[in-house]
Amino acid sequence: MTSEIVVIGAGTAGARLARQLGAAARVTVIGEENHAPYNRVLLAEVLAGRYPADVIALPEVPVLRGVRATSIDRARRLVHCADGTSVPYDRLVLATGSNPVLPPLRGIGPGLPDGVHPFRTLDDCAALSAAVGPGTRAVVVGGGLLGVSAARALATRGAKVVLAQQGEHLMERQLDASASALLRTHLESLGVEVHTECRVRGLRTGAGGAVGAVVLADGFALDAEVVVLACGVRPRVGLAADAGLEVRRGVVVDDELRTSDPYIHAIGDCAEHDGVVHGLAGPALEQADVLASVLKAEEAPRYTGFRALTRLTLTSAPAADPSAAPLDLAAFGDPTPRPGDDVVQLADATRGAYRKVVVRGDRLVGGVLLGDLASVGALARAWEGDEALPDSVPLLHLLTNDGGL
Repeated sequence: MTSEIVVIGAGTAGARLARQLGAAARVTVIGEENHAPYNRVLLAEVLAGRYPADVIALPEVPVLRGVRATSIDRARRLVHCADGTSVPYDRLVLATGSNPVLPPLRGIGPGLPDGVHPFRTLDDCAALSAAVGPGTRAVVVGGGLLGVSAARALATRGAKVVLAQQGEHLMERQLDASASALLRTHLESLGVEVHTECRVRGLRTGAGGAVGAVVLADGFALDAEVVVLACGVRPRVGLAADAGLEVRRGVVVDDELRTSDPYIHAIGDCAEHDGVVHGLAGPALEQADVLASVLKAEEAPRYTGFRALTRLTLTSAPAADPSAAPLDLAAFGDPTPRPGDDVVQLADATRGAYRKVVVRGDRLVGGVLLGDLASVGALARAWEGDEALPDSVPLLHLLTNDGGL
């Protein structure tokens, strides 16, 4: 095994790799944040006040905290850092993650106006927590998974929340229109005002430079003391590109997570495998596990891609309705059927439950479950394993508690 492994990035992927390598290697993890590694998936729960920050900490690994890698010298195998140090490597792993997308809005210059926040790090979470309280007028720009989570968390803190989504419905990447409508109803029951097909044109600031409103394309202005930009993420590939590695949307890797330089690997949000950049925790963990085996020269594992299932629990905001039950949702694959696909769909408006699966030939290719996840385990296993569905199981039974499998 190589003697010096350097990991740039102390997020989910980098921390998992360091733990998996353990004492089998000398591992140096370079982390740009001053915090110990933490579970980014739970940031919304911290913002909502349900967990203190220390609860979402990942199992401890040694990290050079607050150190930013600035360049890679591939010829000499050195990582140069902003503090003037250089770290030698035999193998280098890029786990640089992703940055929040900042939309090209009027009013956003080189820096964000006071009151405008991304929502990607624990520091972002702390800044939002300090800025938001009961009655604070908050606008969330973006109705994907992150925007929905942020809106729910802010409503839980008692803020008056408006969610502005440019697309036709919420969480377009994961949900179909019917499931999204139920999600919207749930958010509105928590006091969140939802606007879809709503394009944001810019921000309006006051005399002191703080944000005062979000201006829509039709000229209507949403009053805002706090604005959260939840417009997606973009892989951090600057170091790789500057070093001359092959970069498309992400840093291109093969089935051993190796880049175009045989001594450099990439995992997590920054990695692109077989044309896919996942940007999710599940694939990042699996890539870290595969790479750990590669670096330890164990059996020759291959990373063949990941079939990701999205899960989200929207808990109620006490200020809106203390008796409201949480809403669970799960989505996998492509919930939009093609011509010739079989679709099984059950809806219970009274209970706020919705279940749908799409079957193509003898394969389960996508599904959405909202409000009732009793069958999600069996369905997820069938989909993740890409197994043929048994002929003996009627399609309707796929939506029973055991998935009919």
